[in-house]
Amino acid sequence: MSCHRTVPKVVLLALLVVCLPAFAATEDVAALIKRQSQEFSDASASGDAAVLDRYLDDRVTFMIEDGSVVTKHDILASAGPSPKGISNHLVQADFHVQVYGPVAVTSFTDQSTVHAHGQISHATYRSTEVWQQEASGWRMISSQTTAVPQDPPAATLPVKLLNEYAGTYKAGTDVTFVIARHGDELTGMVNGGKPYAIKVELKDVLFTPGQPRLRRLVQRDAGGKVIGIITRRDGLDALVLKRTS
Repeated sequence: MSCHRTVPKVVLLALLVVCLPAFAATEDVAALIKRQSQEFSDASASGDAAVLDRYLDDRVTFMIEDGSVVTKHDILASAGPSPKGISNHLVQADFHVQVYGPVAVTSFTDQSTVHAHGQISHATYRSTEVWQQEASGWRMISSQTTAVPQDPPAATLPVKLLNEYAGTYKAGTDVTFVIARHGDELTGMVNGGKPYAIKVELKDVLFTPGQPRLRRLVQRDAGGKVIGIITRRDGLDALVLKRTS
């Protein structure tokens, strides 16, 4: 039943009695799911098996950030306190939830802060969870998490090394890649297109800001001369370019 603003006042008052509890119930479920989802993230970070057990359905389909699919048994078996000197803290952000009757679907970002032996590291994950209302309460029936790639820190190399990278590289007859040096910066250009920035991760490893899944590995011959570039995406060689000038 829908509540429309053009309904006569007397009828509207009667409808509000029916509609408002339904709206409130939906809002309560959304708040409940958000709280349980954060508690699940907290339990994942601390290794609290009791909370994980309470919120996971026995048949949950759970994909972790490396692409592996694990069972509830796997999750509980691996739960436990972090080693001495290591702690992890997960904070959810950009949380959204849609309630479809007895099912709720969430999406959010987990910001991870790991303290390890006096050092701090950060990572970001994107997750989608599906919760279902069961006799024992709302339980997670599916989860998928992916790590959000980040650009690596850029290194500074001597101009002499940057000059060694500058040149023209080709793959077949239809791909031409040109690296140029401008002061202490590099740019790349494909087939005469618009130049874009290229950064150095470390010697002979190049990356493009905003494309953290991509690396360009510089090839050298036995004498150390640059002879080509291997474009590598997600750890796999995608394209080999030979230096022509």
